Amino acid sequence: MLKSIEFCGHTLRIIKDFPVLVRHEIGHQLDKVQRGLTPTDWKPMASVGKGTREIRIHERGQYRVIYLANYGNTVYVLHTFRKKTRKTRQSDIKLARVALNNLLLRNKS
Repeated sequence: MLKSIEFCGHTLRIIKDFPVLVRHEIGHQLDKVQRGLTPTDWKPMASVGKGTREIRIHERGQYRVIYLANYGNTVYVLHTFRKKTRKTRQSDIKLARVALNNLLLRNKS
């Protein structure tokens, strides 16, 4: 079953500003997630919240897509960014956490 996809906040606008090869790779990896498959390069993001994962794109730099796919029949793209340091910045973790909390609060109502 193909899951729907929802881009939280400004994530889609941010992705559209990435280089074309990065956008294509993000699309390919999110398509895999929608189909219930595992992205090529990913890791769990427990620092953001339970069930969140990070897709890692290594194309003309380092790009990341933090998402939640085990919450209903939708893949939620919580945050996306270009990674410029070895360690993920706390500000990026916080933005993903805020998006997750907003999602959970919205769906509680």
